[in-house]
Amino acid sequence: MKNFIVIVLMTFAFGMNSVAQKIAPYIKIGETHESIQKASDNVIEALKNNGFTVLGNYNPSEKSTLKVIAFTQNELKNTVIKVKDRGALAAVFKVGLEFSNGKVILSYTNPDYILRAYLGDNYKTYKSKFEAFSKSLKSTFSTLGNDFTPFGGTVDADELGEYHYKIMMPYFSDPIELKEFSSFEEGVRVIEKNLSARKGKTKLVYTLKYTSKKVAVYGIALESKDNGEAEFLPIIGESHLAALPYEIILQGKETTMLHGKYRLALHWPELSMGTFMKIMSTPGDIEDTLKALCE
Repeated sequence: MKNFIVIVLMTFAFGMNSVAQKIAPYIKIGETHESIQKASDNVIEALKNNGFTVLGNYNPSEKSTLKVIAFTQNELKNTVIKVKDRGALAAVFKVGLEFSNGKVILSYTNPDYILRAYLGDNYKTYKSKFEAFSKSLKSTFSTLGNDFTPFGGTVDADELGEYHYKIMMPYFSDPIELKEFSSFEEGVRVIEKNLSARKGKTKLVYTLKYTSKKVAVYGIALESKDNGEAEFLPIIGESHLAALPYEIILQGKETTMLHGKYRLALHWPELSMGTFMKIMSTPGDIEDTLKALCE
């Protein structure tokens, strides 16, 4: 009888350990009946009062009912840059504000999800720092809401570092090369000149630079009515607006972007293939737009 009990307990424990941890891309902070501008001001104030740096904000699809606030933190920023394979992309997090049915819904990108996906095996190296960042965020946003419900679909934690939507689809390690410049300085000059001119109906939302390391990340609004955010966001889901804006990263002389078939799927993991097919041209449209900024 004793041996039977031991076997049952071991089987139960094994079963518990074999259940994969599932993680969602977003966390809902809560809801408010204040205006979206007032809610935005409250978010920015909370971030600044708790040691975060607000990098920029904008209205996706140029809709007054949607707003995104991009921010970073020095400890996080200085940690992720140690990961040479585009680690700086993991330095920027976003709060999404969506006005719907008379209230504003506040959410933010889940650090556990994004950092695992963008940093791969390096996530484990700095896990304690990232957990501290996540706790700090929750504490900061607790003044604005008390929901903290994950949403937006889920991916197994162990699969995020090698995430891809379907077989033959790109990974994080399959970026699109936009342009190789003669120097980092030339890349900055060309990209910023084109963004200043709002080439291709784009708008600069934020810039994050590590000048001494010759790395720069640009968050870019895609404002074309025909093939930008206004075209694809309503199809795949505006509640995931904290996925935006799209980024390009300049490292040394090389400018790259995450492949649209990877980045969009990562931030909308519950998309059906049918819905994905409705935005078939979007990855290519984004690539064309961002490539033009480097010319």
